[in-house]
Amino acid sequence: MLNFNLLTELQRKPTEGFSAGLQDDDIFKWAVMIIGPPDTPFEGGFFKAHLDFPRDYPQRPPVMQFQTKIYHPNVDKDGKVCISILHEPGEDKFGYEKSSERWRPIHTVETILLSVISMLADPNDESPANIDAAKDWRENKEKFKRLVAQCVRESQTSYD
Repeated sequence: MLNFNLLTELQRKPTEGFSAGLQDDDIFKWAVMIIGPPDTPFEGGFFKAHLDFPRDYPQRPPVMQFQTKIYHPNVDKDGKVCISILHEPGEDKFGYEKSSERWRPIHTVETILLSVISMLADPNDESPANIDAAKDWRENKEKFKRLVAQCVRESQTSYD
């Protein structure tokens, strides 16, 4: 079961690049703010997201969904983040991921968010959630950077 130790730890020892806290005092719903990592096309952006934890956490992973528009190969068009550590535990029926790369109960809010920040800096275009973004990332970096820059600008104006 999720506990307040996670929140207390993040408040006591904040990590650079994001902030996270309960949404509406619901331990299973977290509001997240990710700051675009330096030296990436996302630099300067403020990206809001939600982490929704299942009732049987930590046996199953949370779902992370950006509320701020973001153009990225590993974020689908609805904002849902698609990275290995947020995939259900066990073997990948498609063979793209090792079971050791998928969800494990040792992951915390901090490890999830650090993985997402890493994903922003280094997309996995081999298994994309947004095929258009993956194609642009591989074949048309200028277009990719232009579309990301638009998301960064929008994130700055919607930041409150």
